[in-house]
Amino acid sequence: MEGTVFTPALEGMKHVKSEEGEMLAKPFLEVCKQILPVIDKFGAAMALVKTDIGGNVSRLESKYSSNPSEFNHLYSMVRAEVEAKTAKGSSSCTNGLLWLTRAMDFLVELFRNLLEHRDWAMSQACSDSYGKTLKKYHGWLASSSFTVAMKLAPDRKKFMDVIGGTGDIYSDIEKFCTTFSPLLEENHKFLASVGLDELKAS
Repeated sequence: MEGTVFTPALEGMKHVKSEEGEMLAKPFLEVCKQILPVIDKFGAAMALVKTDIGGNVSRLESKYSSNPSEFNHLYSMVRAEVEAKTAKGSSSCTNGLLWLTRAMDFLVELFRNLLEHRDWAMSQACSDSYGKTLKKYHGWLASSSFTVAMKLAPDRKKFMDVIGGTGDIYSDIEKFCTTFSPLLEENHKFLASVGLDELKAS
């Protein structure tokens, strides 16, 4: 593997914004898809997260494909649903973007933990980042499933070796966290501006 598992996503992030600084739908979703192979390396511990991310990306991609010129900008999908009063539906793209962004928050936080706490076991890094991000939006059932899954987290050293490839893994993790965080923050700000950043899971 040339570079690390983050190499494609880091490359993709350079194309997420238009020249006017608007978040573009297709490049943003591509970056999220490029993170799926990283999640794969966690094995069973991240099966739920992977399914969730994959499902939300597919939902947003089909909306984009239905009218690429209308939905070229990521937020235009949400605006269309807000106008149609369908944004709060569980199968809406707004809901998809919200949960996709939250799942990515969790991953960024997890990798930040791996970067900053070199002595932490993988399960501790996972639990801590879950507590800081997704936990407050999850109901009891999702929360318990997640907690059980985290116990299946792989050995940290093996994991780092696998995702490292031929590159400098800690340097790429840092780049990933610092470049992706502001994009996720922007999604939250936009969702908050239309009053939809606080929706919880049933």
